Amino acid sequence: MKRATPLFVVALIGAGIILGTLVRPLAARMDVTPPQIGWGPATMLFTIAVLIAGLAWNTWQSLHKKHERMTSDHGVKMLALSRSSLIVGGLFFGGYGGYAMSFVSDFDTPLGSARVWHAGTAAVAGLLLVVAALLLERACHIPGGDDEEPEANGAAASAA
Repeated sequence: MKRATPLFVVALIGAGIILGTLVRPLAARMDVTPPQIGWGPATMLFTIAVLIAGLAWNTWQSLHKKHERMTSDHGVKMLALSRSSLIVGGLFFGGYGGYAMSFVSDFDTPLGSARVWHAGTAAVAGLLLVVAALLLERACHIPGGDDEEPEANGAAASAA
């Protein structure tokens, strides 16, 4: 599995921003009140980010510091978890960030400031999840794997 490219991460965040900023005009067009964001999404995303970061740290310690081996099934599961966390974190970071940005002009109103604070906090938690997912992906990387280009002198690092 190839590493996530910066373009992929930017595309996820951009798609989330577009969707998040469209919520307010769509709610106005349908004559409904835009949703009020609570602290629940921020708490959930932050908790998941901490768990993924802990898993990344544990994986890094096992593979790169202690030089332990990992089964291929376990490695694929860790990479799938990192990619899915990256997708969720990127979309939520962009979505909640776009939603918060759409209410910045109404920050002086009580509901506007609450929406900015709650959605902004959830966006920061989404960003932390993106970072944790990228760290887990990096921790699973074993030098000299099949997906790497051989070095110029022909010597590649051995697989763990």
